Amino acid sequence: MDEKERILKLREELHSHNYRYYVLNQPVISDQEFDMMMHELQDLETRHPELADDSSPTQRVGSDLNKEFVQVAHKYPMLSLANTYNEQDVASWYESVEKALGGEPFEVCCEMKYDGLSISLTYVDGRLTQAVTRGDGVVGDVVTDNVKTIRSIPLVLNGNSVDLFSPSFPHEFEIRGEILMPWKVFERLNQERAEAGEPLFANPRNAASGTLKSQSSALVASRQLDAYLYYLLGDDIPSDGHYENLEAARQWGFKISEGMRKARSLKDIYDYINFWDKERKHLPVATDGIVLKVNSLRQQRQLGFTAKSPRWAIAYKFKAERVRTRLNEVTYQVGRTGAVTPVANMEPVQLAGTTVKRATLNNADFIQTMDLHEGDYVFVEKGGEIIPKIVGVDKDSRAADAKPICFIRHCPECGAELVRYEGEAAYYCPNDSGCPPQIKGRIEHFISRKAMNIDSLGPETVDDYYRHHIIYNIADLYEIRVDQINGDGSREKSARKVIKSIEDSKKVPFERVVYALGIRFVGETSAKLLARHFKNIDALSSAGLEELQEVEGIGEVIAESVITYFHTPENIEIVKRLRRYGLQMSLSDEQLSGRSDRLSGKSIVISGMFERHSRDEYKVLIEQHGGKNVGSISSKTSFILAGANMGPSKLQKAEKLGVPIVGEDDFLAMIGE
Repeated sequence: MDEKERILKLREELHSHNYRYYVLNQPVISDQEFDMMMHELQDLETRHPELADDSSPTQRVGSDLNKEFVQVAHKYPMLSLANTYNEQDVASWYESVEKALGGEPFEVCCEMKYDGLSISLTYVDGRLTQAVTRGDGVVGDVVTDNVKTIRSIPLVLNGNSVDLFSPSFPHEFEIRGEILMPWKVFERLNQERAEAGEPLFANPRNAASGTLKSQSSALVASRQLDAYLYYLLGDDIPSDGHYENLEAARQWGFKISEGMRKARSLKDIYDYINFWDKERKHLPVATDGIVLKVNSLRQQRQLGFTAKSPRWAIAYKFKAERVRTRLNEVTYQVGRTGAVTPVANMEPVQLAGTTVKRATLNNADFIQTMDLHEGDYVFVEKGGEIIPKIVGVDKDSRAADAKPICFIRHCPECGAELVRYEGEAAYYCPNDSGCPPQIKGRIEHFISRKAMNIDSLGPETVDDYYRHHIIYNIADLYEIRVDQINGDGSREKSARKVIKSIEDSKKVPFERVVYALGIRFVGETSAKLLARHFKNIDALSSAGLEELQEVEGIGEVIAESVITYFHTPENIEIVKRLRRYGLQMSLSDEQLSGRSDRLSGKSIVISGMFERHSRDEYKVLIEQHGGKNVGSISSKTSFILAGANMGPSKLQKAEKLGVPIVGEDDFLAMIGE
């Protein structure tokens, strides 16, 4: 056997062993034998670069090269499901299906609702060619390189492997499912992050999402993500039955839930729900409910869609699990705005698959309403199976001498006396110029994507620079030198990248600079309103209360906050420095000359893909010409700016409400372009 034949043979065998290990959980060789075969293949491929193949098992290790994600339109929109939380709603859905089908018999496929990141996989001739995230349901990010590192997702289907059952699969098809981080991997990852002093992931879904969106596929490979697939689409799929199609996909090499069942009555559905409401606690990945789908694809097409979801499917969400544990102490966190949040520190307890030992207590009023005492035994649930929250107190177990928990009066970080503003639920630390969490929080806000977008920095780096006395406020960023941040000289490349990213931020438009300043109560939208009304920082900083309130959408609270900000000496100095460093302190000539009121009073929804401008550019154009961007269609929508592949649910709702649809060329003519 020559080396080319050996490469092909090794690839086939490794695909086979990978399938048996990660999908069937039935390995037939040891890890050492697998690794030896992999190393042999890597050596052979290195010697024969002309035989490179994107579907080779060696490609699963990922790369450290950064690649920006591109976006593509889904061939079939990825719609969300309607949710229900009780058996009565399930019965109502079942009866509505019966009625819509005119009494025709139907089956329901019952499946687990996995709590992960939705993914769409395209296969051509048995090879994975594209992986796309859900995105907004119409357009998603292409994450193929990252998905290739997930070993339970086949790169080549079983029909292309010599020693496995070789079923017939379509020339081209799409299969959808969830990318998941198993509980064991999640807890190990958080333990490693805690030991390294890094922020913890809130839940496996967030961890999986953050991992899959990483620009390093090598990092994705190290996180050991998993995947379950649950929906097959295409022009030539094998069966009219959804269940039967997934069973075929299982034979092709996909990981399909073993818990999938067909139901022929409401009783069958209730039995399935009640069984998994208990058994889900033993699953290796997070679930938050059950999905019910009419099994026949013909009947699915007959039932059709509502504006937001299919009529042939519904999601039943499990009731939150509740546990009892001891409250050890209450600690306090200070946020960017100075808001002080109490946190319950509890005896660790298992809840919905994870170990829980902390929960937010919201504010002082919550503590008082719950009548919390030191050492209380409390009842804890997870809101939406994600965020732990205290929902009650076992007062019968309270010690006789237990003392009520009283909210602190001084900042736990800097010692300043806390204040509570009229109408506010939270207490605040007023020492905004000297309280470390507030200082670092404002810098983190300043560098964020929607503000100055200094993407080479993150919270950990900000904390490091602050502790090493490199930065004390947002203006200090523009004085950082390479020699300050390149360590012993080994990090010069990354240091120069940071400096370049900071330098590039000087081109960020004025309205985002206003948002980046971190003025209390001034969010992204109000920053745009202020920037476009006053046009430059001098006019904005000198505006009085009445003048500020003349801006539509700016009330007294925001106006007073703006005045306070620009009359604080520290802030005045920071703005002066930012101007001196070259940040945009006024609207550009292009923005000033391109404004009109041609869309004044109009609420516009954008949908689909466009040729002449991006969706974000069209949002800017709408606002420049006096219009308002809105995310959903209603009777108040003036029109829909529609591109290619407009979602069918939006089109259906627009037709129902009589909302006009305007094409790209007509819209540009409307604004005079």
